[in-house]
Amino acid sequence: MSSQSRLTRPTRRGLLAVGGALGAGAALAACGGEKSSGGKAENASEKSGPWSFTDDRGTKVETKSFPKNIVAFTGTAAALYDYGIEVKGVFGPTKTKDGKPDVQAGDMDISKLEIIGNVYGEFNVEKYAKLIPELLISNMWQKDILWYVPEKSAKKIYSLAPSVALWASNTNMEKALQRHAELAASLGADLKAKKTADAKARFEKASARLRAAAKAHPEIKVLIGSASAELFYVSLAKMSADTLYFQELGVKFIEPKVDAQGFFEGLSWENVGKYKADVIMMDNRSAVLQPKDLSGKPTWGQLAAVKAGQVIPRVTEPIFSYDKCAPILEDLAKAIESAKKVA
Repeated sequence: MSSQSRLTRPTRRGLLAVGGALGAGAALAACGGEKSSGGKAENASEKSGPWSFTDDRGTKVETKSFPKNIVAFTGTAAALYDYGIEVKGVFGPTKTKDGKPDVQAGDMDISKLEIIGNVYGEFNVEKYAKLIPELLISNMWQKDILWYVPEKSAKKIYSLAPSVALWASNTNMEKALQRHAELAASLGADLKAKKTADAKARFEKASARLRAAAKAHPEIKVLIGSASAELFYVSLAKMSADTLYFQELGVKFIEPKVDAQGFFEGLSWENVGKYKADVIMMDNRSAVLQPKDLSGKPTWGQLAAVKAGQVIPRVTEPIFSYDKCAPILEDLAKAIESAKKVA
């Protein structure tokens, strides 16, 4: 049984509910590199003197020397990689069961990374310590709690190196992108590099396209879904950086009656048709069921959006680089532009 399967208390963190709402059934179920992917990053070993960065907790994180050995949550590491910043180790979904890179690993070569933990609740403190970490970086879905850092070993983990946390909720995608870029720049990334500048321009163009699509098709209602064997989860758009931004651009989302934590509503498969949607965005994370896995759920096949072929992937935990976020907006814009009113 995996560490995910041993979770017993359905908390916001334990459910991995990050907007796409991975439910109980599924949740239980830089070193600054010369190698550049987003622009030439100055090698950390060439930098000297102290380093500091004020993170989204409002904490000014300081190190006496420029950090070389960096360990980060996989998705955050992937965002830094797009700016040319490479880390030594990662924790979070990195490798699938067949050994291939997880969707959250982005363009990173996972064979070159020390994987500290690959599933929720898993964080090998001994491996982490051996890397002699100088900086720990992760996203933050709840105030002062670093994503995928287990509570039971958090004190020990935090004692080994200073940490940086950046919001993935309580903000929108545009602001999250800016903050990740600022962190990358502090670690040596060149934000004026052509690849980065081109990616940002593409993101801005995609944002304008999505705004126009939403304005031209105000009748199209979008549902944010995530599937487990037992339940279907419908998420509230304003609770995650990506869908909040889409909503701000004018996309019309189904608004579920969320639970006390405020992120989603869990529906039995018998009641999966409670909300009428024209387009369904389905959580694309490897830990949850995908549309191809739902053929055994008769009520799924009866949904109007499913019948119309208007189901698209939702990148539930975006890699916050312009390079990775631009296609997300383009895909949603295309879906709305071509969608028929079926609900």
